[in-house]
Amino acid sequence: MLLADEARTYFDDGGRQEREALDPLSRVAFSCEALKVTTRLMHVIAWLLTQRAIDAGEMSQRDALDPSRRLGAAPVSDAAAFAAMPGQAQALIGASVELFRRTAMLDDAQVESLPALSPARSMLERLEVAF
Repeated sequence: MLLADEARTYFDDGGRQEREALDPLSRVAFSCEALKVTTRLMHVIAWLLTQRAIDAGEMSQRDALDPSRRLGAAPVSDAAAFAAMPGQAQALIGASVELFRRTAMLDDAQVESLPALSPARSMLERLEVAF
């Protein structure tokens, strides 16, 4: 949450002077990167809330593996645009990429740790949910 607050503060107000010093195309890239940072962080926060629901018994581990509840794909930052960003923007972009990467490793590890359901068991569970 601290990283999300830092990103919000910087991209909303703190980086305004640095953004205004950029050429018009770089300002657009700056705004795009700000959205990508926000997207990465919101995906991680949503994933963490899902983990909290599992720990609280509000959701099963298997339900959490539904693709709609998994981490998903991260937006990719353009290397040339990244290099043109101010230092603090680069630090926030890098931190969001690293946090997303580490969270993705945890997400992938959960999939590998669960035993696969048999096709018949899976079908029975779907029928139970439907009726």
